[in-house]
Amino acid sequence: MDGKWDLSYLYESFEDERFLADLARLPEMIRAQQAILDDASLTDQARLEKLADSIEELNALSDKVGSFIFLTIAVDAGNATADMYSDKFSLIMNEASLVDSNITRYVGRVENLDALIAASPRLQTIAFVLREMVQSCRHTIAPELEPWMLQMQLSGGSAFSQLRDKLDSTHTVGYRGQSLPLSAVRGMAYDADAAVRKDAYEAEIASYAKMELPMASCLNAIKMEARTMAKAKGYDSVLDMTLDQNRMDRATLEAMISAMKEYLPHFRRYLRAKAKLLGHNSGLPFYDLFAPVGSASRTFTIEECRGKLMAELGKFNPEMAAFVDNAFAEKWIDIYPREGKSGGAFCAGVHYADRSLVMTNFQGSFSDVSTMAHELGHAWHNRCLAGLPYAMTNTPMPLAETASIFNETILAHEVLKTATPEEQLTLLDATLMESTQTIVDILSRYLFETEVIDTRADHSMTVDELKDAMLRAQDATYGEGLDPAVRHPYMWACKSHYYSSGLNFYNFPYAFGELFGKGVFAQYLQKGSSFVPAYNQLLRFCGSAPVAEVAQSVGIDVRSADFWRSSLEIIKAEIDKFCALCGE
Repeated sequence: MDGKWDLSYLYESFEDERFLADLARLPEMIRAQQAILDDASLTDQARLEKLADSIEELNALSDKVGSFIFLTIAVDAGNATADMYSDKFSLIMNEASLVDSNITRYVGRVENLDALIAASPRLQTIAFVLREMVQSCRHTIAPELEPWMLQMQLSGGSAFSQLRDKLDSTHTVGYRGQSLPLSAVRGMAYDADAAVRKDAYEAEIASYAKMELPMASCLNAIKMEARTMAKAKGYDSVLDMTLDQNRMDRATLEAMISAMKEYLPHFRRYLRAKAKLLGHNSGLPFYDLFAPVGSASRTFTIEECRGKLMAELGKFNPEMAAFVDNAFAEKWIDIYPREGKSGGAFCAGVHYADRSLVMTNFQGSFSDVSTMAHELGHAWHNRCLAGLPYAMTNTPMPLAETASIFNETILAHEVLKTATPEEQLTLLDATLMESTQTIVDILSRYLFETEVIDTRADHSMTVDELKDAMLRAQDATYGEGLDPAVRHPYMWACKSHYYSSGLNFYNFPYAFGELFGKGVFAQYLQKGSSFVPAYNQLLRFCGSAPVAEVAQSVGIDVRSADFWRSSLEIIKAEIDKFCALCGE
C-alpha cells in the first residue's frame, strides 16, 4: 500500500481534457444563473425553480473541479500547475459569489415566499435554505462595493491563507542532524522515547524563527480582513458573524463556555497526575503533553489500524465496518507524512460522487488510530447526506464534528471494555489527551483569537505580542497542569485554523462537537442498537435547521449549561479513573 489517495475518479491530471472543459464551463453556468435572475418573463415560482436546478448543477461541477485542485495542493504544496489553477478557480468562484449575493437579495424581496414554497414540490426540498436567505439578505454587502471587496480578498485574506499553507507544508526542522517536515517532527510528540519527544519539541520551537515574521503577517492580515468584512456585512463583531454563519446563538456558546471553564480544574488534575507519572514535579512540560504512558504503549501498522476500526465501529453499525474497509480499498485516504504535504488531518467530501477524501499523517500511535476514526466519522456523515440537494448539505461547523467525535468515543469505549488495568491507563490517557485538546486547548485558542481580533482594531500584533498572548491563553486554561517554563508560544503559527479566510473562530466548534458527540453517545448507551437509525437521521438533518433545532431533534437542549455539564461529567469520570490508576 503506497498510502496515497486516488483522485483519478475526478480527473487524470491537469492536462485531462475533461478538467479543462469543466473549468471552462463554470463561467458559462454562472452567467446562466444571472440570466435567470434577469429574465423578466419568468414568474417568481418559475425563476426560483430554475435557480434551484442551476445552483445544484453549478455546485456539483465546482465541487468536482475545486476538489481536484485543493486535494492536489494539500499533499503537494510545490505543484505550480495546481497553484495556477487554484488562482483561476478562485477568480471564477468570486464571480459565483457575486451572483449568489444577487440571488440572496432577490429571494429576500420575494413577498409571498412561503406560498410559493407550499405550491412547489421542487422548492420544498430546499425550503429551509430559501427562508435562511431572507435572513441573510440583511447581511449582504452593498452591491456596488461587493465586486471590489471580493477582488481585494484574493490578494488579501485568501492570498495570506495560501501563503501560510505553503510556509507550513514546506517548512523543515533541523532534528538530530536531519532536515524533516514540520508535520513529521510534530508527530514525534507521541513517541515512546522521552528524549525523542524533548529533542523534537526543542527543534520545533527553534525552527519557528525561520517563519515567525511571515506567519505573523498572515495572521494579522486575515484577522483585520475579518473585522472589515463583519462591519461591511452589518455585524457588531466577528464573533456575531461567525455565530450566524454557524447557525448558532450566543446563548448556546455562553452555556458551553461557562461549563468548560467550570471543569478546567479536573483537566488540570489529569495533567498533574500524568506529569507525576512521567517524573515531573512542576506540571507537565509541553513536550510530554502527548506522551504515551504505561507499559502497554504500542504502535499500529496501517493494516492493524484498518482492522481495529472495522472491528470496533462495526459493533455499533455493521455498515460502518464495510464503509471503513471500502475507504481503504478504494484509496480514499492519503496516509503518511511526506515533504510538501500539509500537516494535521482532514476529511473533504465530494458530494456529487458520494465519496470522501481523508488526509492524515499516520505514524502508528493510538492517537493516529483515533484520528483516523475521527476523519472517517466525517466521511460517514457525508455518506448520510448522500442524495440531498447541495443546499441542504451545508452542515455548520459545530455539528460537523458530531460523527467524528462519536467515532472516537466508540473506539475508546469498546477498547477499554476488554483492557487490563495497565492497558486502561494507556488508553484512558490517549482518550483524555484528545479531550484535553478539544476542551482545554480549544478554549485557549478561543481566548487567543478573541484577543488578536480585538487588538487588530488598534494595531498589528508583533511576534512577541502573539507569543505572549498565546502563553497567557495557555496559562488561563491549562493553569498549573502545564509546567509554566515549558509551554508552546508558537501554537498560533502551527494551527491552520487561525488562517482560514472567511472561517473565524474555527475553534469552539471542536469543543461543541466533542461534548455534543459525547451527549449523543450517552443516548446510544441508553437505547442500544435501536438508536442507530435516529443517529443516522440526526446526521442527515444537520444541514436542514439551526443548531439548537437539530439538537432538539434528539432531545438535547444546547442552550442549557446542564447539558454541557452532563457531557463533561463523562470526561470527568474518565479523569477520576485515570487518576485512580495512577494512585492519585
